[in-house]
Amino acid sequence: MKPIATLRLMAVCAALAAGSSAMAQNAVDVGTQVPDAAAVKEGLFPEDACKELEANGFKCMGFKPAIRYSLPASSFRIGSAELPELLKKQLDVFAEVLKNKKGTGRQVRVIGHADASGTPEANQVLSLKRAEAVKSYLVARGADPDMLVVVGVGSKDLKNASNPTAAENRRVEIGRQTTP
Repeated sequence: MKPIATLRLMAVCAALAAGSSAMAQNAVDVGTQVPDAAAVKEGLFPEDACKELEANGFKCMGFKPAIRYSLPASSFRIGSAELPELLKKQLDVFAEVLKNKKGTGRQVRVIGHADASGTPEANQVLSLKRAEAVKSYLVARGADPDMLVVVGVGSKDLKNASNPTAAENRRVEIGRQTTP
């Protein structure tokens, strides 16, 4: 391994070890940006940096828990599970990371959300459809279907509780959560 890459890995592990578990509770909002694949990989699979360090003879002192990504604020139209073009571009990065994890036995949750503009029952169904649409897209681009777990939470977890019908409440989150 090149010295620069080794130093980068050491810095990543040090940064991961210095982080708090509070990060695991909040989703990182990707917004309208297309994320970097390396950042997504480090966020979803932080333990891989430690494994790489150890394979090169270094000791890893710990790492942050995996995080969730919120994709993107205001991505879905009201009442729709159709994937907008920006979301597809963002999901392409996640698909690239996930297809390299085939057969690892790891699971990644795809969590669909709705705003509060419909009934609780309708919002539950819609949020699940959004998560399923994201899973289908990721699988079509090479992700292992067995590693993707879809969850719909309806409008129970509003990002903007002060405005329950706000666009940022219509989203999908992707992450490796240990709690349901």
